[in-house]
Amino acid sequence: MSPVKAVLFDRDGTLVHDVPYNADPGLVRPVDGARAALDALRARGIRTGVVTNQSGIARGLLTEADARRVNRRVEELLGPFDVWAMCPHGPDDGCHCRKPRPGMILWAAGRICTNPADCVVIGDIGADVEAAHRAGAHAVLVPTPQTRPEETSAAPHAAPDLTTAVHLLLNAPPWDEPAASPPPTGPAEEASPGSTGPDEAGTFAAGADAEGHPVGPARDVPATPADPASGAECPLRGRSV
Repeated sequence: MSPVKAVLFDRDGTLVHDVPYNADPGLVRPVDGARAALDALRARGIRTGVVTNQSGIARGLLTEADARRVNRRVEELLGPFDVWAMCPHGPDDGCHCRKPRPGMILWAAGRICTNPADCVVIGDIGADVEAAHRAGAHAVLVPTPQTRPEETSAAPHAAPDLTTAVHLLLNAPPWDEPAASPPPTGPAEEASPGSTGPDEAGTFAAGADAEGHPVGPARDVPATPADPASGAECPLRGRSV
């Protein structure tokens, strides 16, 4: 039996084809095999959820109501999720929930009463993997053409598509394989938490945000920091989609 208790998915580029800052439910198109993969998890009693950065709200490109309508369409096409967590903040808002920070994953795991160590995050960019790592969860990267090569090479576990990723979790999670012999020890080096992905604010040095979208000049958006661990929540948090 799979030791995985819950799988938390990135939305755009992972469950559905990415439409940058999508405000139109009519444009939602699931990726190949998404519904069957989710149904396989549900049939095994594994909880499912969505953790998604939606900075288009902070940027003024869509509204909270737009985002909720898109989420409802995702659920109509892919079936019910046990938890939704959506961060509406921009990369400069100082938010603790915006991936690559771990807040949404910790919050979602708490909502479904699951230890983060028993959760897996599936996403398409390095911010998804890093957020999982910081939360103490596992991660599987499913690269798309927008995924940077360095993000793919840095991911501890990757799969060519969503179907393969879910099959892996159901049958032989790669972290359950016998550990290889440890490498020779040497001088210890302290790695920066953000050294293999976006910086602390959730931005990529190459000019893309943690949703993989190009970033232009930042808008003057009032910061609304949110820290799920301390009880402060994003305005879009919650089961409602």
